[in-house]
Amino acid sequence: MRKVLPLLVLTLFLAPDALGWGQTGHRVVGYIAQQQLSPEAQDRLNELLGGESLAQASTWMDEIRSDDAYDHTGTWHWVTIPDGMRYAETDKNPDGDALGKTKELIGALKADTLSTDTEREYVRYLVHLVGDLHQPLHVGTGEDRGGNEATVIWFGEPSNLHSVWDSGMIDQKQLSFTELARFTMQTTDEARYADWVDTPAEAWAHESMTYRDQVYDLPQNREIGYEYTYKNFGTLKKRLLQAGVRLADVLNEVYG
Repeated sequence: MRKVLPLLVLTLFLAPDALGWGQTGHRVVGYIAQQQLSPEAQDRLNELLGGESLAQASTWMDEIRSDDAYDHTGTWHWVTIPDGMRYAETDKNPDGDALGKTKELIGALKADTLSTDTEREYVRYLVHLVGDLHQPLHVGTGEDRGGNEATVIWFGEPSNLHSVWDSGMIDQKQLSFTELARFTMQTTDEARYADWVDTPAEAWAHESMTYRDQVYDLPQNREIGYEYTYKNFGTLKKRLLQAGVRLADVLNEVYG
């Protein structure tokens, strides 16, 4: 532990904020959504995105972080809802948050008054943010920056809990995004999809909150790996699948 503690402290101060599901996770959400689109929605999105798939569009919101013109979107990737509270009761971030912006984007797309360029941008935001709201640690308590300050040793290397959920467990499986998406869709009866749609974005966020005890169930030495993955990977796949199904449901409503 004398060797481990300095590494944990170093990780706490040097690790960058995680960016939502990693690229693989976001592409899984986009891929799953693409399979559920109506023909009308498929045609409109193909035209709007110039042939770009939802899997390709899903990582755009992380990529634009390098562009100063999009600095205003920095806080949109997460939302803070403390334990025991509803979103309506929270102090809202004046710069926006994942839940508020998702609702705003859906409303604007349904209104059908946007220019083509703005509509394209809003769709790319939406593909990403629906995924973020389904990552349990993107609905934070306000105490540890969504698990970024919850330091752990992941397979012997210093990390943090947010990073483990964003990409650690996914990358450890060494699957492509299409493989993970197909495996995830195969393990769930499509009849269950009906229970997941027609739900408001607030419900998606509050579902993420229900996993907090499970997510933060760590051993005293905070060393995690195969056992933690075994206990949590099923939940991770479920959240990716729900995000994809719900994203398609929203886009079908907008364009179907």
